[in-house]
Amino acid sequence: MSQLDIDSIIKALGTVISRGQKSPLALHEPFFHGNEWAYVKDCLDSTWVSYVGQYVDKFEIMLAEFTGVQKAVAVVNGTAALHMALKLADVTPGDEVLVPALTFVATANAVAHCGAIPHFADSDERTLGLDPLKLKDYLKAVSQVRSSGCINKFSGRRISTVIPVHIFGHPVDLDSLAEVCEEYKIVMVEDAAEALGSYYRGRHTGNHGKLSILSFNGNKTITTGGGGAILTNDAALAALAKHLTSTAKIPHKWEFRHDHIGFNYRLPNLNAALGCAQMEQLPGFLEQKRKLSESYQKAFAKIEGIRFFTEPSFAKSNYWLNVILLDAASSERRDELLEKTNEHGFKTRPAWDLLNTLPMFRGCPAMDLSCAENLVKRIINIPSSSFLGNNHE
Repeated sequence: MSQLDIDSIIKALGTVISRGQKSPLALHEPFFHGNEWAYVKDCLDSTWVSYVGQYVDKFEIMLAEFTGVQKAVAVVNGTAALHMALKLADVTPGDEVLVPALTFVATANAVAHCGAIPHFADSDERTLGLDPLKLKDYLKAVSQVRSSGCINKFSGRRISTVIPVHIFGHPVDLDSLAEVCEEYKIVMVEDAAEALGSYYRGRHTGNHGKLSILSFNGNKTITTGGGGAILTNDAALAALAKHLTSTAKIPHKWEFRHDHIGFNYRLPNLNAALGCAQMEQLPGFLEQKRKLSESYQKAFAKIEGIRFFTEPSFAKSNYWLNVILLDAASSERRDELLEKTNEHGFKTRPAWDLLNTLPMFRGCPAMDLSCAENLVKRIINIPSSSFLGNNHE
């Protein structure tokens, strides 16, 4: 029988979040309190608002320095970043790409944009992300390693790539996944869209795959309005990424020559200006988000029926979206909790529908997804904007 005390949860939310905040309180919203106005005005005054401009170059340098990668290439959004990263990782039409079932739809969409097929993998309750140990056992049963790569014994298709997603900012077990990739000749492309400011064993996320990506949507830890980035420690891949995302145009004073089928994916200078101002404030954002997560952890500690989800032992999370995880017995009351918290002005949300249940992906291959199926019934995201941490200084 469920012991869930919804009134206590609402009271705990109220003790953590100042009553001075506007109502309803968004799940995650941007905070502009630095040089955003000045940098954007500079773009307008100079008329350099498109994808050529000083702020694009500066933003890419700031991202590379913060994450510790060799190169960052700024693009229009996270989906475009992942699409390009997969193409650069040699994902070809007809390939299968391992994707967690529990993630935002953009991860699987990017696979489909390559003409490839999402192959859905299960989650690990320690991280909420892809479970590498379960994946290893699964691949042992369904695949065969040949000179051409990892082949699905049942479909005959190549399993070329795996995309670990750091769900809500919590890093997956990357070392274990890297071992699986090496054994099965699978390329890793990290989806770190939610994980700017998250670290795996002291190293920033995005450093462990052949390529990785970030997102700067309006609800992310920093925002450029819309935007994303490709990260890599391979300078040649970065140069190719920049070329292909700029319509593959060969530099020339006046001629329009192109040597590949390219993409108009480059981030405008106007958006990059916003990103530069946000990057200047990122350490403060991360500090405040950690304070907020610590306050939530204390507030929910003695409430039966739930637990506040904390970072795995091997990682430091940015706590992009904070999570309360319902006990199994309380999961049947998830929608009731969502309804009542929203009625009280707290915009709580469930996790995404599992991707294998969406109509366009129902026919895709999938392993046993019992953990993901369990988690999706129990996850609730609660207000996580960085400025909410200012209440706990």
